[in-house]
Amino acid sequence: MTKVITITSGKGGVGKTTTAINIGAALNSFGKEVILIDANLTTPNVGIHLGAPIVPVSLNHVLSGKAKVSDAIYEHESGMKIIPSSLSIKELRDLNHSKLKEVTKKLKKMYDIVILDCAAGLGEEAVAAIEAADEIIIVTNPEIPAVTDALKTSKLAEQLGKDIKGVIVTRSNGSKAQMPIQNINDMLELPILGVVPEDQNVPKAVVMKNALIHTHPHSKAARAYKRIAAKLIGKDYVEHLTFWQRLFG
Repeated sequence: MTKVITITSGKGGVGKTTTAINIGAALNSFGKEVILIDANLTTPNVGIHLGAPIVPVSLNHVLSGKAKVSDAIYEHESGMKIIPSSLSIKELRDLNHSKLKEVTKKLKKMYDIVILDCAAGLGEEAVAAIEAADEIIIVTNPEIPAVTDALKTSKLAEQLGKDIKGVIVTRSNGSKAQMPIQNINDMLELPILGVVPEDQNVPKAVVMKNALIHTHPHSKAARAYKRIAAKLIGKDYVEHLTFWQRLFG
């Protein structure tokens, strides 16, 4: 069944874009036709992460009525399709955020899974991306401010009548300064889809302009993202690692 998944967070800087890219890339590697939309119009990062910071036609052009959605689709070398947003401040004018839902309806006819990388917070952009979704995934760090903002996001999604699939906890390092996963679960009252450990390979993947699951497929974070993606589609996922792969990630 085709569906639109919006990956959101109450707080910026929690790894939402990294999560959207790697979940999308993992689902694509599992044989799903995936398209990733950068719905963070004011501070877009998908194109930067994947080596397409500036494109001739962006989501901004589509939402302002200047282009068709098909003209804004680009294929990454991994095979995943993306629709980047513009870095230009001028192209933030005359945007019709409500058209995002119309865009996703068209894309559902073309792809198995449509992923929206949502703007952080609870502003107009974020609301539009949440309203366009069939399912919501909330990303948070195991820190009180981030979890508190994630709670606000979950309440907004519930008010909009959206199905919250669960929570992904990123940048976990097991320190006593971080909230225990069980406490996060109790506070949000939502399923924990997975825990992604702190991984020094994440910024390296950005420099390499590709998803972590491709640049460092055996890293701890990459394996976590693949397990989460498999869970989303009901796929059994087991990765057999050599001793050295387990030792060095």
